[in-house]
Amino acid sequence: MKTVTYCHIDGCPYCRQADQIIKELIEEHPEYAAIRFDIVDEHKDPARADKYDYYANPAMFIGDEKLYESHLFEKKEEARAHIEKVLARAMED
Repeated sequence: MKTVTYCHIDGCPYCRQADQIIKELIEEHPEYAAIRFDIVDEHKDPARADKYDYYANPAMFIGDEKLYESHLFEKKEEARAHIEKVLARAMED
């Protein structure tokens, strides 16, 4: 199982949406609860956040590979589809 690096900002509405989606996906797929999330808060740890190539929050990486980055006006259904792919990828050996 791979670690998901999750770049976000406290108070960001898209990040809150992503948090809710993650909770929903874990409820639907309990095996996702075993995924380790390495949370990088851009405001609390800007030097660490700068190591990742992204423009918008939330963004999710496995290793250095960006698998998801939100965009302005992203709908929940679209975000959910992307996040579900990230979690499925994290479960791969």
